[in-house]
Parts: sequence; structure tokens; C-alpha cells
Amino acid sequence: MDFASSEHADRTAGLAHTAPLAVKILIAGGFGVGKTTLVGAVSEVAPLHTEEYLTRASIGVDDLDGVNGKFTTTVALDFGRITISGDLVVYLFGTPGQERFWFMWNDLVNGAMGAVVLVDTRRLEVSFASIDFFESRGIPFVVGVNCFHGVRDRTAEEIRAALALDPQVPLVLCDARDRGDGRDVLLALVDHLMAGRSATSV
Repeated sequence: MDFASSEHADRTAGLAHTAPLAVKILIAGGFGVGKTTLVGAVSEVAPLHTEEYLTRASIGVDDLDGVNGKFTTTVALDFGRITISGDLVVYLFGTPGQERFWFMWNDLVNGAMGAVVLVDTRRLEVSFASIDFFESRGIPFVVGVNCFHGVRDRTAEEIRAALALDPQVPLVLCDARDRGDGRDVLLALVDHLMAGRSATSV
């Protein structure tokens, strides 16, 4: 009996040693900035979406300025997974963007190591609340600038100044539809998290 317990412990220790680190990341930002698109582009499994069609009930409630061609919206969360390496698996949780769903963010943020805040240069103001949310809670984040249709009408420096970002916060220009770009944004966050951990351990 003792031998069996010892053997089980040894095997468990071996599994723990080889199991990849699981990291929870939030994909946040204003309404219509591309959060669902980013999760879908990078996820290696069929992503879970909770999108519903916009109805007349949203008129006067959801700000559709600048996203008039949008017909659906996330009402709970998006979920996806991407393996960064054999040692690291990232679980992605996309937050709803409308103000009426912000109360969910407090639950979604539990256990999150960091976040990606997606912004649209045509509507930078819709992402201020996301940046404030993570800054106020001391949660590390990077900013992904979703360049819709490949349009890059502002420089990274101009966007950083407009968002009043801390110099330590990484900012990455990307196309949320492109898997490679999405992976680059996530890697920027992983690097940011590792740099922060190294700084606190010194």
C-alpha cells in the first residue's frame, strides 16, 4: 500500500513537471473594436462566442457611431485557447464591450494574469474605460491597435499620447483578423508579464 502511494506520488510529480503553464488572459476594449475577431483568429480550438443580433432594444443604449455595419454583439464572453509553446498555454476570455455589460468584467478578471486592450484609432474614446479598469486594479496589459482594413492613419507615438499610456505599457499595431498579428500581440503581453516578474524579483 505504501509502495502504491509512493509510486502514484512519483508519477504525479512527473506529470506536474511536464504539464504546461496555463495562463488566463482577457481581451478587452470598447464596443466593436475587434475582440471577438481576435479571439477567433488566434484560437486553436473552435472558439466559444456568445454573440446575439442587435435589436431595436439597443437603439439609444448602444453607441453604434462608427460601427454602423455591425449587426451582432457579445453579450457574455468569447473564449479561445492558444498554445504559445510546449510550456505555455493561454486561455483567452473576450469581454463584452457595451457599458451595460461592464459589471461582468469584475467576474471575468478573476485569475487573469494580464490583458490585451484593443483600440480602434477611429474611436479611441471607447477604450478609455478598459485602460482605466486595468490600471486601477494594477493588472498588466498591452494595447493592440486594430488597424481596420490595413489603415494606419496615426503613428504609435500619436496613439500612445492620445491614450495617455504609461511609457512601460507596450503598444502593438495589428490586424485582429490575422492570426500572426494576434499571436504577436499575445507574445508582447507574455514578454511584458515576464519583465514585470523579473523586476519584482530583483
